[in-house]
Amino acid sequence: MVLTHDDANDVLQNTFLKAWKSIGDFQGKSRLYTWLYRIAVNESLDLLRRNASDKKSADADLSVANRLMADEYFDGDRSQALLQEAIATLPDVQRTVFTMRYYDEVKYSEMSKILNTSEGALKASYHIAVKKITDYVKKNQ
Repeated sequence: MVLTHDDANDVLQNTFLKAWKSIGDFQGKSRLYTWLYRIAVNESLDLLRRNASDKKSADADLSVANRLMADEYFDGDRSQALLQEAIATLPDVQRTVFTMRYYDEVKYSEMSKILNTSEGALKASYHIAVKKITDYVKKNQ
């Protein structure tokens, strides 16, 4: 969901800090994995919202693809950067569902527990996201 190595490190650190501080609140109604994943998703979305509202950063005007290509840890080519740029144009829910399904191969049943929504809604969000990504890539190749 996040694009740069530094952002991923921040999300990971914040996820484990929140989990550590609130482990006593974990009720065991879901698997620990599900609980941690939900914290990570929330942290990712929070970071994306903060970055979107932070127009003061020096590279705010750079496209996602350009930022990725400038990241020393990004080892992809232009087409992978274009895919990430297309994903970045999606609304938060569609981006989350697409990332969880496409990259993490999370089953819809597990995703439903993590995101607290129906499997049907998740499937619809995923297919709409795929259509938008396909259209974006075709338009910008």
